[in-house]
Formats: sequence, C-alpha cells, structure tokens
Amino acid sequence: MNMNMNPTTPLSARNAGTGGGGRVLGKTGRLLFWGLLTLYGVVTLYPFFWLVISAFKTNADFYARPFGLPQVWQGDNFTRAWESSRLGTAFGNSLIVALGSLVLTLFIASLTSFILARFQFRWKGGVLTFFVIGMLIPIHSTLVPLFILMKQMSLLNTYWALILPYTAFALPTAVFVLTAYLTSVPRELEEAAFIDGTGLWGLFFRIMLPMSVPALATVTILSFLHSWNDFSFALVFINKTALKTLPLAIANFADGYQTDYGLSLAGMTLSVIPTIVLYLLFQEQMMKGMTAGAVKG
Repeated sequence: MNMNMNPTTPLSARNAGTGGGGRVLGKTGRLLFWGLLTLYGVVTLYPFFWLVISAFKTNADFYARPFGLPQVWQGDNFTRAWESSRLGTAFGNSLIVALGSLVLTLFIASLTSFILARFQFRWKGGVLTFFVIGMLIPIHSTLVPLFILMKQMSLLNTYWALILPYTAFALPTAVFVLTAYLTSVPRELEEAAFIDGTGLWGLFFRIMLPMSVPALATVTILSFLHSWNDFSFALVFINKTALKTLPLAIANFADGYQTDYGLSLAGMTLSVIPTIVLYLLFQEQMMKGMTAGAVKG
C-alpha cells in the first residue's frame, strides 16, 4: 500500500493515473506490433519486388545497379524470354505434370485419409506411422534409385517420370493433413448419414469430401508448389526439349560463360504468376486447413 496517498483523494482520481499508464502501454504495444509486422512484410515482399524490377533491366544495367531501379525499362525482356526459350511449351509441360500429380495425390490421399480417420482396424497405427515416416525422408536421396527404376520401366523422357515421383513425395504430407482434419469431423454426421440410407461411397463423396475442402486446399497448394518449382528431378529424368518443364527452360538463359539476367528474371517473374494466383484463390481455405484440430470445442 502506498502510505503517501491521501485517503481523501477520490477513487476516480486515484485510478486516472493507472488508466493513463495502461493506455500509454497499450498504444506502445500496438505501435511495436504494427512496426514488427511492417518490418516482416518488407523483408518478405522485398525479394519479389526486386525480382519484378530486375526483370526490366539489361545485363549492363543489372551489373551497374543491382538494387536500384532500371535506367531504361526493358519491357521486351518478357517477349524475348517467352520466345527464345520456348516458355509456352514449358508452361504447358509444367501444367500437365503439376496437375497430373495433384489429381493423383488428392484422389489417393483423400481415400486413404477417409479410411484412417473414420474406421478402426488392426494396422491403422502402423499405416499412419508409415506415411509420417515418409515425411522425414530427404527426397533428393532417392534421385539415383528412382532414375534406375524409371530406366528399367522405360519411363524416362515421359510425363510419368515426373508425375509418379511427385505424387509419392506429396502423399505423406497430404495424408497427414487430411487425416487430422477428417478426424475432427463429428461422428454424429456420419451416423445421421447412415440412418438416412447413405452408403459408404455416398458418405465419402457427399459429406466427407465437401467438408474437407479447407484441408484439400492446403494439400493442393503444397503439392502444386513442389511439382511446379522442382528442378533436379526434371533435369535428370527429362532430356527431350519438347518435354522440358519451366525450371529447365529458364535455366537455358545461363550457360558456362555468361547469364542473361534480364531474360532469366523475366522468365522467373512469369513463372511465379500461377503460384500467386493459386494461393490467392485458396489462401482462406488453406488457413482453415492448417489450423484444423488446433482448438476443439
């Protein structure tokens, strides 16, 4: 107790100082929060803005002003990059590979997760552990064995040489996310569906699959990003120019002697557009899927 406080001082006057200090601390906390958030946003977004700005530079301008604005904005870098390295064909190949892998991943993972989340059987824990262990395996450690396997199966220089490995690498995370989400679905919905005469497939397609859209959106973004951006497997498994994916086409702007940074960065800028659009379309559902099961009522 403060012995110097005048007992005749009104209670409202005594609390005025405390309230003022609280308001000051509150404003300071908000300023600190928004300051840190702004700093994080700048650090996160700066590489993207640097990429876009540098895509308009010539090689000489890039070396002279690597972090500055271009002296002359070279808008034809995008046209030259698109035509000189057959980026249109590479875009199509990347879409075929990414979408093919995505469809297989969603189909297999959704069925597997439905069984793991809604049914009880003897080896359930072992099967789930098997998929979780798959998340711990470095994917590039499988490059040489997969190359030998693809060669023996005559799948080199085909779309399947990329679709099948990408699907296998995406399945552990997909099964983990979908199983966690479907486990949180109340059993009452399942029982009500069976009472109404809904069969097993009807339960899956009409109830569980629509309810798991947030988790499916999360899996879609993660799987698509990996398939779209991969370079090493495409470099090893694909040699035909007509089948090269986008990362391989962009790599053509660099050789052993020099790199055309203007064209390379223009190609990179074009390549990130589909991923940004995909994330903007599914970001809200992705947040719901990533936080599913974190809070249970």
